[in-house]
Amino acid sequence: MLIAVISGFILALVIPLIMGWMKPKSTIWVAILPFSIFGFFLSKLPLILAGETLKVSYQWVPSIGVNLDFNLDGLSYLFVLLISGIGTLVFIYTSSYLKGHQYLDRFYAYLAMFMASMLGLVLSDNIYTLFIFWELTSISSFFLIGFNNDNPASRKSAITALAVTGFGGLFLMAAMVGLGQITGEYQISALAPLAESIQSNDLYGWVLLFLFIAAFTKSAQFPFHFWLPGAMKAPTPVSTYLHSATMVKAGIYLLARFTPVLGNHEWWNSTLIIVGALTMTYAAIHALFRLDLKGILAYSTISALGILVFLIGLGTKEALLAASVFILVHALYKATLFLVTGIIDHETGTRDIRKLGGLNKVMLPVGIAAMLAAISNAGIPPSFGFVGKDLIYDATLGMGDIAWLLTGLAVFTNAALLFAGFLAGIKPFVGKLPEEFKKLHLPGPAMYIPPLLLGVLGILFGLAPGLIEGSIIKPVVQSITGATPDFHLKLWHGINLILLLSAITIGSGTALYFLLKPSEGLLSKVTRFEKISPQSIIVGLSNSFVLLSRQWTKFFQNGYLRYYLITILSFLTILLGYRFFTGVELYVDTAKLTEVTLYEAIVIIIMASAIFFTVFSKSRLTAVASLGVVGYSFCMIFLFYSAPDLAMTQFSIDTLTVILFVLVLYNLPRYLVLSDNNDKIRDGLLALVFGALISVLTLEVMNESVTKEISEYYAKNAYILGKGKNVVNVILVDFRGFDTIVEITVLAIAAIGVFGLLKLHLKSTEKE
Repeated sequence: MLIAVISGFILALVIPLIMGWMKPKSTIWVAILPFSIFGFFLSKLPLILAGETLKVSYQWVPSIGVNLDFNLDGLSYLFVLLISGIGTLVFIYTSSYLKGHQYLDRFYAYLAMFMASMLGLVLSDNIYTLFIFWELTSISSFFLIGFNNDNPASRKSAITALAVTGFGGLFLMAAMVGLGQITGEYQISALAPLAESIQSNDLYGWVLLFLFIAAFTKSAQFPFHFWLPGAMKAPTPVSTYLHSATMVKAGIYLLARFTPVLGNHEWWNSTLIIVGALTMTYAAIHALFRLDLKGILAYSTISALGILVFLIGLGTKEALLAASVFILVHALYKATLFLVTGIIDHETGTRDIRKLGGLNKVMLPVGIAAMLAAISNAGIPPSFGFVGKDLIYDATLGMGDIAWLLTGLAVFTNAALLFAGFLAGIKPFVGKLPEEFKKLHLPGPAMYIPPLLLGVLGILFGLAPGLIEGSIIKPVVQSITGATPDFHLKLWHGINLILLLSAITIGSGTALYFLLKPSEGLLSKVTRFEKISPQSIIVGLSNSFVLLSRQWTKFFQNGYLRYYLITILSFLTILLGYRFFTGVELYVDTAKLTEVTLYEAIVIIIMASAIFFTVFSKSRLTAVASLGVVGYSFCMIFLFYSAPDLAMTQFSIDTLTVILFVLVLYNLPRYLVLSDNNDKIRDGLLALVFGALISVLTLEVMNESVTKEISEYYAKNAYILGKGKNVVNVILVDFRGFDTIVEITVLAIAAIGVFGLLKLHLKSTEKE
């Protein structure tokens, strides 16, 4: 399993090199890897049929319990087959859809990286590796959504998707850390037996909240749903792979995986039912009024994801069975519709539903695939969608007092989804063919065979559900519930209430299709409410934050060094002043102070005079020279107190500083008066107060007990360990060598920068 995951990342690294070197005319061969992975996991079917799991573990960071643990059970098996199987078809489809694209190699690299990340996510059996692969899916999807990076809308959509899903990733990490703290266990498969202790822990509520935020952001649940329609700016293979079969279902997988651990609790069930019901109805309503094919499919996808969250929230065996079946149902028909939409856009140049019709006359195989997908989407027999819809109604009808409310919401949602499916899968292919489309032709087999194959599977599994009952669906249900399932998938259950509800759904959805004609007017009426939508609120808050940040930055980072110094010194003055006068008892032992000698007084007078000339001089050269005198006065003080090394260092620095200032002055404009007397008074008071506080701090330090343990160690070992008689040099070069080398590096960088500025000769236009 590790090889299956790593191979995707290896392909992502090497495929640009291979395609750049070989420059192949066809890239369909890239699909060999996902197909091989699909075949590898398909060979594990006997193990899954036997009810067993395959576990593999590799040590990674054993000190903190982070291992590469992989677990192949029924739930992960379903997702692995979807990722690799649909991935194979998407890779084949891409070879024709983006044929000749300048950055096709880059696209394949991103696609392979995403596939590997998703495989790692669904196979992970360690809470920390789960988080790592979760974040890798967000990063790789960012590259895929923003693939058309010359388009501002694509860049914006990619950033929005990354921001929302990345935000959720932070909460996933918090949830995983919380579970680790509660149980001390890092293997996900080992958490189910500890469910009772986890749910009784005080941290359970926080873990639940953080996990919900992670799942809701990734699976586009209300109010985090808005990133998904925007992500449709990506190429169609991305929409197919990420937004129908894999990435958006990562949140669903997370909820299903942790149902045995965190489920069967009032907080879990109530939250998922409410959020799922709100999402599926909200998105279904929006799908009714969209004019763009991808927009229709985007909102219908959000609605379908809401159904899955809703079913997991119900938590009954019937509901979890319905969720297991619907994951596969939705992946098959929605991937088909996305691929068909890509063909329509590729051949006609438009996705506007009002301009499309009669395409069966020029691309019949594509129309057949779309019609099969629309039938499965609508839940019309003998499709697999009919089986899934019946199971949904069976689950809602068993919910006691609120059964009719939940069933009513399900019927309304399914009717709206039927309308959306007919609009995307039937409307473009029936009716009169527009004159401008009569010269269209059927695309290559690499484009129409993948959706046709998926459409046929949607019908085949409906006619013969036994093909996947024991091999896929039962293992999934067993993984989620922990119990041996006892059910049989059938297309026909006789005449009953569920059949009546299906008939009502099909009838109302079909009537809606014929009666409701999408138009710009209807869409504009819906968009009036966008001002109070979650997206608008979040964008408004983001814009306010940006405005505040801009004003904050403009105030504190206005480009003037003097203001930076004022800010820093003011902050330190307030901090030190508060600390001194609230928590420190100031006491200065004057007996420990030495008398001021005559030569010390002379040096202080020279220093004070130099400071005066530095501040009040009208000549830059005089100010620089006076500043040098201040530095040389410090050198004298160091010599008075037997610190020749410090004196020599200070002398070198001051000499270099004066030289650099003089060189810089040569290239500066004439002296400008940038401050008035008020500014000087302000700066002077700040300097005096800060200097006084530093002086008090220095005097206060003298009252603290001084340990000579470190100094004695250096003195004793300077020659023994460092082979040097100068203790200071040994400390700088040996004991604190890393500090010194970093300091030297900083000085070298500064010197290079100064040298570059001195050698820089800008043109007059560049100076402006």
